[in-house]
Parts: sequence; structure tokens; C-alpha cells
Amino acid sequence: MPLYLDPEELRHQAPGPHLDLIGAMAFRAAGAAQRLGIFEALTAGPLSAAELAARTGTDPGTLPVLLDGLVSLGYLDRGPEAVYANSLMTASSLDRRDPWSYAPALAFWSDLLGELWDGLEETVRTGKPQADFYTWLEGRPRTLRDFQTMLDGMAVGTAPLVAETAPDPGERLLDLGGGHARHTIAFCQVHPRLTATIVDLPGAVEGGRARIEEAGLGERVTLVPGDLATADLGTGHDTALLFNVCHGFDAAANRALLGRVAAALRPGGTLLVLETFADLPEGTPPVVEAFLRSFGLNLAVTQGGRLHSFADVAGWLAEAGFVHVERRRLAGPDELLVATTGEEG
Repeated sequence: MPLYLDPEELRHQAPGPHLDLIGAMAFRAAGAAQRLGIFEALTAGPLSAAELAARTGTDPGTLPVLLDGLVSLGYLDRGPEAVYANSLMTASSLDRRDPWSYAPALAFWSDLLGELWDGLEETVRTGKPQADFYTWLEGRPRTLRDFQTMLDGMAVGTAPLVAETAPDPGERLLDLGGGHARHTIAFCQVHPRLTATIVDLPGAVEGGRARIEEAGLGERVTLVPGDLATADLGTGHDTALLFNVCHGFDAAANRALLGRVAAALRPGGTLLVLETFADLPEGTPPVVEAFLRSFGLNLAVTQGGRLHSFADVAGWLAEAGFVHVERRRLAGPDELLVATTGEEG
């Protein structure tokens, strides 16, 4: 939370769990403000509470309670005569017009934590997820759009790097779970002869369709709506992409999926796996590690997944018939595995 207090001062002001309580309430308050359009309404300049209530369709008696809370938490500033404005932090990070905006992530995580984490204790007790993340997501078009926008934003930086440094993908690419299409587009732009097939859930592939058309790749990219566990993946592909997918499944599901991917590749075909592994690189910043460990907990409660170790993923690849597994570091904690299927004979 953007309280910007000195750690030593914090230690003497309140117990750690109380500070976490404030942080949890701050995140939910900011998420509500994002969904209500408060930050967006203030992008043009300061407004009074009454003016904000009229523009956002909120109760003029209750809205000031939220606004004053957001002031104390650093999301808003309050000026003379009780007019409110976005703080510098909010203006620089939560403006949806900015392609790097954190607003879609704030809205998505606020929805998810508010609805799907109630079963956390039962997940830890039983080892079973308490929700079906993708079913929940498909039933919430607004949240799905924010999720896909968030994934697209994350891929903007990595997609060109991966496409330019990965092995030659040949002529037929299979992108599994890449509905936002950012990676497929990058590969097709680097390799003019490449055609591609993207397989992902219906709501996800619809999000990528406009990007594909905008890139002028409509005749080279085929979109296949479907579940990765059951959809027809085809055969004879030269390269397959499995980017940020394995962490959503448990060991058994990953073994089954990798077997299907191997069958969809030609002999000697290449599989590229982009993941963050549980055995994080040495020197991972504490804030990054804290988020990733918490993200792993989220995977467990909402999907039955987790961050897997490199050894586990490499072992599943070997069981599926992949050979020559190479591990490549990318920016931050992301890593790329390059594996090939065995040749015929």
C-alpha cells in the first residue's frame, strides 16, 4: 500500500498483521474505486464529492467515506473546499489510456481475491482447489477482458525478445493458451513464412482476434476455441508454444498435456515452455518473491496449480518423449525451456 512510511517507524506503530489488514482493505477500496470509475472521472481534473457522485452514479452520502479513505491511503489528494484529485501515484499507474497501466490488473485481482479466496483454508486442509478459475472467468466478461489485457501487457515486453532469440520455428506454429496472440504475432513478424494456430478458451481467443487483424495476419493465423485438455491440436506442427500454462495445472494434468503436445509436433519438433519456476533465480528481489509465492497460493486455491520446479517440468518433458531440454534465463524470474521431440526411428 502506498503509505510510504519508514520501516522502523512502522515496526513501532502497529503489529505486522494490523498493517497487512490495512493493506488488504486498501486494495479492496482501490479496486472498488477502479470499478466505479472514480480514477477515470478524475483524469480531467479535480472534482467535488457531489460532482464525482453524479458522474459515477454513486451515493453522495457514502462516496465521501470511500474518497477520504483513498486520500489516507495515497490514491487520492484532497484540496481546498473538499475537491478530490488523483494522486501522483494514481495518475502515473492507473490511467487506462496508458498501455502500461496497472488498472486492468487492479480490477482483475480485486475481483478474484474478493470472490475466490474464501476457500483458502479448505484448499490447504484437503489439497483440492475450491474454485474453477477459467469457468468463473468465462462467466465474467468484464473481468475476462481485464485479465486478457493484463496478460497482453505482460507479453508486450517479452514477446519480441523470445521471438528473436528462440530457435527457428519452421513453418507451422502451435500456440497453446496464447489467446491474447501477442507471442504468435511476434513470431510471425520475425518469420514471414510462418503460419500459426492458437488454441485457447473462447473468451480468450476473441480478445486476440482484433490484434491479429490489426497486425495484418488474419490469413496466417487460425484461432481454435477450446480447452487445452480436449481440443483438437492437429499434427505435424514444427514448433509449439506453452507460455505461462504449466503453473495452472497439477502434475497429472501437465503430464497429460505434454503428451498431447508431443503428439501434435512432427518428429524433431520443438516445444518452447515459458515459466517462472518455484526454484527462483538467486537474487530475486524480495517484492518479486513475495508476489510469486502469493501467486502460487492463488494457483492452488483457484486451479489446483502452483509454481513447479524446473526439475519437475523437465521430468514431465522427458516422460512425454522430449529430449535436449535447454534452460534459458529471460528478464526477471521468467525462464524459457527449449525441448525437442525424438526423431523418427
